[in-house]
Amino acid sequence: MTMSDAAWQALGLSIWVSIWATLMALPLAIAVAWLLARKDFFGKTLLSALVHLPLVLPPVVTGYLLLLSFGRRAPLGIFLENTFGLVLAFRWTGAVLAAIIMGFPLMVRAIRLAIEAVDPKLEQAAATLGLPAWAVAWRVTLPLAFPGILAGTVMGFAKAMGEFGATITFVANIPGETQTLPSAVHAFLQIPGGEGAAAALILWAVVISFGAIVLSEWLAQSVAKRIAGT
Repeated sequence: MTMSDAAWQALGLSIWVSIWATLMALPLAIAVAWLLARKDFFGKTLLSALVHLPLVLPPVVTGYLLLLSFGRRAPLGIFLENTFGLVLAFRWTGAVLAAIIMGFPLMVRAIRLAIEAVDPKLEQAAATLGLPAWAVAWRVTLPLAFPGILAGTVMGFAKAMGEFGATITFVANIPGETQTLPSAVHAFLQIPGGEGAAAALILWAVVISFGAIVLSEWLAQSVAKRIAGT
């Protein structure tokens, strides 16, 4: 199971894309999860449905919608390129966007459940001390919900590592530019003798995903013990 230069490039690009996607999605995922968990407002059901829509849409459809919205001839694509010099379609930056869209619902769901598990009475007690809402969330809610936030982060990272359908539709499968690990595995399996390279990439995917889960579990247990004062 030897690794070619193309395989190493695909592995490195997948890790790079996954890190960027996770870091960019996490702040918004926390904000949306807190909003859904702690606030009642008109359109809450609609917002929740929109957040979770990528989970039920075929990934290829999501990728096609991204292409229609952010392609180089699409209004948003033209605006981003002319204003910021940012091109998404058929670039690694587009792979990041696809990974964000596909992983965001998983992150929001895990974080929302963690926030809902925090006793509201603790937040009310902090509010009676004069803390504004943002301070209560920052000092009380989020620390107590940290294990769930960590779980959501790992789920988002894992989804980004394994994202295939939306990515290949939006940014294609260009070696060295947009070919992520799943795309490379698919490409290697289409050529004679490519099974070894595909197996090596699959093994790396298992190792990285397993390591991320173990690390998140260890951190979550450490935080839980610290909160419990043990």
